Amino acid sequence: MTPGTDTVVTSFAPDSIVLNRKLPLWYQVSQSLRASILGRSPQDPLRLPTEEQLAGHYGVSVLTMRQALKELEDEGLISRHRRRGTFIEQDAQRGSPVRLLGSVDAIVAQQSGMTTELLDHGKAPLSGELSEYFPDLTEVATYHRLRGDERTGEPTNHARNYVRPDLAERIDRQDLIRWPMTKVLRDVVGVAISRITDTVEARLADPETARLLHVPLLSPILHYTGVTYDEDGRVLDVAVIHYRGDRFSFTVTLDANG
Repeated sequence: MTPGTDTVVTSFAPDSIVLNRKLPLWYQVSQSLRASILGRSPQDPLRLPTEEQLAGHYGVSVLTMRQALKELEDEGLISRHRRRGTFIEQDAQRGSPVRLLGSVDAIVAQQSGMTTELLDHGKAPLSGELSEYFPDLTEVATYHRLRGDERTGEPTNHARNYVRPDLAERIDRQDLIRWPMTKVLRDVVGVAISRITDTVEARLADPETARLLHVPLLSPILHYTGVTYDEDGRVLDVAVIHYRGDRFSFTVTLDANG
């Protein structure tokens, strides 16, 4: 989309983040802004604030902000026009490789920008591996969602979240259709997340996954488990996600100075 000559007065308002100084600032900013863009409401304006305004918003230099914007421009999420500003590409392709660099905002960004259908929700007794994550509980709240490519409607992954019941009482199901669970817990419920431990392994599609993702039975999929902890080391959420193997790749970058 190329904006016309009419100037948009109101600019899109991105979310705020707390930056981790051990990770590249431009990457954290780009991922946070990406998640804000992909999670925006249809009525939100398409014009972004200026580089200077965005740099002030995130507390970084203009040079860092420019590098973050270039990442999003290369991905096709935004377009930049001399003397007119920077605009969100309304028809941009939103599927992209999943990249993990150690920040919570990277997790939010990787799960944003897809259509989401809440298949079911309720409570489930603890058993097996789940009981190891929640030793103080007898049951957890469960949410099962199907995500798809917003442009084509093609299913890309289905996810089950197992959440502490006291937190589930404060979750609006409509928020889970718009945003990833990580963002809902952090920005809506207000939980302080200290870390997320991710495990990714190759598996074969079981009958349910094959049906939901429209892939052949026993075809390769990526099985992702993400465990979210608070500052006291307590598990808040366990996410189990099955990704179509032909739609996603994972790149993990380790901080050598951490």
